Amino acid sequence: MDQTFDLFVIGGGINGCGIARDAAGRGASVFLAEKSDFAQATSSSSTKLIHGGLRYLEYYEFRLVREALIEREVLLNAAPHIIWPLRFILPHHKGLRPAWLIRLGLFLYDHLGGRKILPGTRSVSLKDGTYKEALKPLFSKGFEYSDCWVDDARLVVLNARDAQAKGAEVHRNCEVVSAKKEGALWAVTVRDALSGETREVKARALVNAAGPWVSNLLNRALGRNEESRVRLVKGSHIIVPKLYEHDRCFIFQNTDGRIVFAIPYEHDYTLIGTTDVDYQGDPGEVAISSDEVSYLCAAVSEYFEKPIRPEDVVHTYSGVRPLYDDGASAAQAATRDYVLDYEHQAGEPGLLNIFGGKITTYRRLAESALEKLVDFLPAGQKPWTATAELPGGGFSPQEFEGQLKALKVRHPYLNDRLAWRLLRSYGLDALEMLKDVKSEADLGQHFGAGLHAVEVEWLKSKEWAVAADDILWRRSKLGLKFSAEQKAALADYLAEKVH
Repeated sequence: MDQTFDLFVIGGGINGCGIARDAAGRGASVFLAEKSDFAQATSSSSTKLIHGGLRYLEYYEFRLVREALIEREVLLNAAPHIIWPLRFILPHHKGLRPAWLIRLGLFLYDHLGGRKILPGTRSVSLKDGTYKEALKPLFSKGFEYSDCWVDDARLVVLNARDAQAKGAEVHRNCEVVSAKKEGALWAVTVRDALSGETREVKARALVNAAGPWVSNLLNRALGRNEESRVRLVKGSHIIVPKLYEHDRCFIFQNTDGRIVFAIPYEHDYTLIGTTDVDYQGDPGEVAISSDEVSYLCAAVSEYFEKPIRPEDVVHTYSGVRPLYDDGASAAQAATRDYVLDYEHQAGEPGLLNIFGGKITTYRRLAESALEKLVDFLPAGQKPWTATAELPGGGFSPQEFEGQLKALKVRHPYLNDRLAWRLLRSYGLDALEMLKDVKSEADLGQHFGAGLHAVEVEWLKSKEWAVAADDILWRRSKLGLKFSAEQKAALADYLAEKVH
């Protein structure tokens, strides 16, 4: 007899995987369906920040900012390998927001969220030492504050792994074809994207966490005929060769009221973003425009002594944020808060549609979602993720350097950069990955940029990696350093292992 699941979750982005993890940890039976790869779309296209959203204060989004500020340290403790503190420099631009307003905003930023680990804000001179590097001399003072970095796509995969470890069925390349009510259950037809085979899965409640496709899925798979309630906003980023040597990030104000970040990236690069442009069309086809490239180059060139030109760009990426359509006139003013639309009548299965949200608040979104779905969960279960580590965690943020030394002592053949990357990517799971590796030769075939067969096999067996892009752009960002020949060699290796 086929199993009937408590929850069927559609979408393998951060919200879908976060909900699946939380529900499975409460003893619920969960089926998660992702039509392609985990974090394939929006969840791998962020600015890679766990942040409170300093600029959201201007739109009076105090609840969202407070929740996000609290979550910074919750997530930092849960995954100190893929999340770590950053210090941001905000140069004071005399023609834009006044210094008193910035101070007020940063005071609120420091105190709204019960900060315990991260250092607070301070005023800094931009004429001295570290801070003057790369900036134009006309910027003489600024402010320094804290937020956190996150490997966004890895955060998604770690949630999927934890959901599976707690009993969830987690499937990639699994597209929802249709969902219809049959009494108190949903009958969901799914199709394997590789084989084309279909099957039917029964569930008591359906969670639509399809991100940019949330409204499309309602109409296509559930047979609805309603106007979209999601506002698609494109955010694009550019990556250029490293612009400065220090580890600080910059947040720059623009004359249009927006802000742009410049962040050290993958040792050798600087990440610049993001834009906010209303988007029409297939979210799967999103790409940066030449106007966006020019906009980002001009925005940072306003501050950096050396101008950034479009020809300096070595890589770009774009994502579509599925924001709830609140009627805001400007894309940057549309709310980043999430909206949970719950439908349920006695004797029928439940339906929860997820609109909006951001990576920083995904865990709280999952808790709020399960509050709506409590009738479909095992009785007596309580929220548990606030103090739980994600796979590879299990040490404090302050212990990273000690863990790195211990890894290098146990595996002395690892060079410094590779040891750092493995610990940053996998945390304590790096020890499990390398448990049978005694020498460099045992790492197996080297594909480039420190990627060896032992890591590829781990990603295939533990993290659902199938194609070269899964590994090079989502499980890692090594695609930045791979030649076309190296990418082809990795693709050939993966194809051989399939047959």
